[in-house]
Amino acid sequence: MSYSLSNKDRDLSLKLSDQQRYQLFVNKVAEYGEIWSLANNEGWVTVRGEEDENCLPIWPHAAYAEQWINGEWADCSPKMVDLNTWLTRWTPGLEQDETLLVVLPNLKEQALLVEPSLLDDDLRAALAERE
Repeated sequence: MSYSLSNKDRDLSLKLSDQQRYQLFVNKVAEYGEIWSLANNEGWVTVRGEEDENCLPIWPHAAYAEQWINGEWADCSPKMVDLNTWLTRWTPGLEQDETLLVVLPNLKEQALLVEPSLLDDDLRAALAERE
């Protein structure tokens, strides 16, 4: 169940600090149950971190991901993973693959780089607060 996101709100949120965007991500995902990334016919898009870590960029709404569809990612499209699947299957798989998460990067490629288990803890805490 995606939410309405205007271009203005999207652009304003991208001006927030890395920590503020991370919290926005956690809150939106807990509320709407969707995590978005980019994929093409070869699979999910990943990037290399500063220390050569394998990293998966993720967003709380397709509109954020769409802004990254250009250059080497021109053949990609936003793809959604529901929160339950993320928590039960993706977190363990990402941990096993030693993949870090680039959470809601801005267009300057700035974002918090977090372990999947940390995001999992924060999402579960946000869900518990909503109950």
